[in-house]
Amino acid sequence: MIELEHDGPVWVIHFQSGENRLNETFVGEVNGALDQVQSAGLPTALVTTGAGKFYSNGLDLDWLGTSPDPGGFMDEVHRLLVRILMFPAVTVAAVNGHAFAAGAMLATAHDFMIMRSDRGYWCLPEVDLGLPLTPTMHAVVAARLPRTTLHEAVTTGKRYDAEAALAARIAKDGAPESEVLPRAVALATELAGKNPEVVARHKQLMYGDIASLIGP
Repeated sequence: MIELEHDGPVWVIHFQSGENRLNETFVGEVNGALDQVQSAGLPTALVTTGAGKFYSNGLDLDWLGTSPDPGGFMDEVHRLLVRILMFPAVTVAAVNGHAFAAGAMLATAHDFMIMRSDRGYWCLPEVDLGLPLTPTMHAVVAARLPRTTLHEAVTTGKRYDAEAALAARIAKDGAPESEVLPRAVALATELAGKNPEVVARHKQLMYGDIASLIGP
């Protein structure tokens, strides 16, 4: 489901489970990969990407409906989003296709996002699904999006292609499918040498209030 690749100073986490929906296995494997990256030494930067037409299609609602502890699992989703938001190195989401709902939040929690320009949407469709954002989910996307973009995204459920995402300052850049991951790796490589203690401290200053939402 998850493949971890080392490319110079950059670690790439490949999501490889079709729609890459968030369930217990997916979240556990991503956290395991993040543990490995954090223990690898310096310099380090992180890229995540999917395959085919999906980066991540959000929560695995079918699985969640059978979970004996859905509330506990949502706590784990919140911890993952905040962990990416505050990761002590530069992070880049190489969004190869659709990023919907919690998948869009996961991409947005990265420092930078490169979107595929010829296919795929970034979307927060909760207003159409009747599933309101949790306070932590809202805090994560609110921390990374301009206020007007946040308002439009959460009140309308708009689907943003790469061009619209660039105009709304959701994404940093767009690229054809074959260039999304290389461009993300190039950006991560350029920034991998930034002082990790300072990166971590600055993220704590910016997002520490969000981390407090999930507890110790």
